[in-house]
Amino acid sequence: MATDAEITMECNPDDVTPDYAKVIGELPINRVSMGAQTFSDERLRFLHRRHTSSQVKEAVELLRRNGIQNISIDLMFGFPGETLQDWEEDICEALALNVEHLSAYSLMIEEGTELYRRYGSTGVREFENSKEDMEREMYETLIDRLETAGFEHYEISNFAKKGFRSRHNSSYWNGTPYIGLGAAAHSYDIETRHWNIANLQTYIERIRQGILPIEDTETLDGTTRYNDLITTALRTREGINLTTLPPSFRDYLLQNAQKNIVRHLLEITDNHLHLTRQGLFVSDDVMSDLILLD
Repeated sequence: MATDAEITMECNPDDVTPDYAKVIGELPINRVSMGAQTFSDERLRFLHRRHTSSQVKEAVELLRRNGIQNISIDLMFGFPGETLQDWEEDICEALALNVEHLSAYSLMIEEGTELYRRYGSTGVREFENSKEDMEREMYETLIDRLETAGFEHYEISNFAKKGFRSRHNSSYWNGTPYIGLGAAAHSYDIETRHWNIANLQTYIERIRQGILPIEDTETLDGTTRYNDLITTALRTREGINLTTLPPSFRDYLLQNAQKNIVRHLLEITDNHLHLTRQGLFVSDDVMSDLILLD
């Protein structure tokens, strides 16, 4: 293992007690990621989160005391009734913690969740339709505030201080092979994707029997790898390296990208096709124009 390997642990802020932080500091863990979500206790209750805003701050302080110098927090915006000022206050609180990495996501009410049941399908549609303009303004504000504070906007939802990009997430966006260990974990080796059995007991039994606990394997053809590239690499600041594409895929990509280049949603810099700032706001639509259909 490389001596400078990034070893990340994910935890909830309320998990980080003095004893817990001490144990983390004694393990070969050098990065911690926490789901802060918001610094409003009211909005945390809305999400049914166990922690309070003060526990986020306490957790960061405890981790620092125990030698963790690479901390990431997740934030969420677009809550019902949330104003731009509310969101700016959350950003200020996050910056005051002086963390190295920040991820931010718009609140999505997914079918099957407690929030979805609380709202009902009609309420969810009304909520989604009512917040689009405000969310765009919140996202614009986020980008401006974090870039001013010295963060690099290196992926649609991710910001990092220099030298603190998330390595494991970057490997997914850059198509780097990886091995997933544990029940339901996924692995990727460029040619195939496979995933492990989700049932923990069955997973353990297979391991004891010396059998790889793989549930299924997907062989990736050229079209699938191309489409994966569109939905991963295009999310990054650098975008897609055109020189690495086979000619047929490169020609298809450039032909279908042209209309969004004209609209200033895409541009080419140093042989890399990437989203413009304007394109970030409609990235899903831009990507769908570039997907290769069977």
